[in-house]
Amino acid sequence: MESEDPTRDQAGNSNEIPMSADGADSAHEPGFAAVLRYFLRLGTLGFGGPIAVVGYMQRDLVEKRGWIAKQDFLDGVALGQTMPGPLAAQVAMWVGYLKRGTLGAAATALAFIAPSFLMVTGVAAVYAHYAGLSAVQSLFYGIAPAVMAIIAIAAYKLVKLTDGKDWRAWAISAVVFVVTAVTGKEPIYLIVGAGVLMVLLDARPRIRLPRRKTSLPDTGTTLRGITVWPLAATSLGTLTSGGTLASLGLFFLKTGALVFGSGLAIVPLLRDGVVVQHHWLTEAQFLDAVAMGLITPGPVVITAAFIGYLVGGPVGALIATLAIFIPIYLGVVVPGRWFVRHRDNRQVKAFVTGATAAAGGALCGAVVVLTRQAVIDVPTAAIALATLALLWRFKIPEPYVVVAAGALGLLLA
Repeated sequence: MESEDPTRDQAGNSNEIPMSADGADSAHEPGFAAVLRYFLRLGTLGFGGPIAVVGYMQRDLVEKRGWIAKQDFLDGVALGQTMPGPLAAQVAMWVGYLKRGTLGAAATALAFIAPSFLMVTGVAAVYAHYAGLSAVQSLFYGIAPAVMAIIAIAAYKLVKLTDGKDWRAWAISAVVFVVTAVTGKEPIYLIVGAGVLMVLLDARPRIRLPRRKTSLPDTGTTLRGITVWPLAATSLGTLTSGGTLASLGLFFLKTGALVFGSGLAIVPLLRDGVVVQHHWLTEAQFLDAVAMGLITPGPVVITAAFIGYLVGGPVGALIATLAIFIPIYLGVVVPGRWFVRHRDNRQVKAFVTGATAAAGGALCGAVVVLTRQAVIDVPTAAIALATLALLWRFKIPEPYVVVAAGALGLLLA
């Protein structure tokens, strides 16, 4: 959840989609079908990472078409930077929420995520069938070290951006980094605990005695006529009767609620669950799954679809994807209006500072752990270092780098 200017890339250039989503250039209020067509196209062609994709949205929806007011759009960006989840998907949901409420948010999320889901699931099917072939192994022989270089740079930028000059945030990042690098595990409670710690240090809430007559707020139970928690309880009850698929769904539900910092901040959480705890994938398969999330358009957390397919086939891919996006969706539509009114709340800001610092430290620790598996000889070390140097010096889109590394792996192996 990067806090950079979403209208420009790191080189200072304006981000824009070369072709409009629906072929129109009008500035009038659109029908909701036009909004869905826009997000369907953006989900298909939206390469460049979350900052670039959010920049496309601001260019098209705010400046070019006038479909969304500037302040409404900026409120969505601020919400995405505060709540867990991938920024681009959150902003897409926010736009749908402003247009058609909770159902509109679900519809824009589906349109935005569906293209990358279909791509990743299709690649996972091919991968699962041909994974034993030497050509496929050679392909990922080159991709794995390149992915590690991409994650390393993302980890550095995340920590530098979020910790700033706050030595306490740096201390949190350092502690979580050491724990993750040494143990190979990243307990999710470290992220929540770091957020709570910063609240206690910077914005300890005052304890007030309740009045005699109080009424329970209804924002936690219903949302514009839609019952949230009973629905969630029903879904969880269904999941608990499905064995591996139930475990898969519950794991991704939990993980989706703790994706603080950026899309790649999910990597240590995923690895700890799917490799260390449940043993669903090997280290090599996990790196391949992360690579698929980087190659395809849309949010990096679509990696969940690849993992879900390898664990439970097409149904597993669907369950994993829905599960990881449900908390993200609820994080937009449930507190959305409240957040706009209270985004300067000291407790909220303090919690985000601590949680994001912990996420950055976990991502750095995961780089150490995963590099041991990806860099296994001189050629893979050379690929990792060359990728690191190229991405550090030039602003090359990550999918191009990953594809080139895969081709190099075929040549070398």
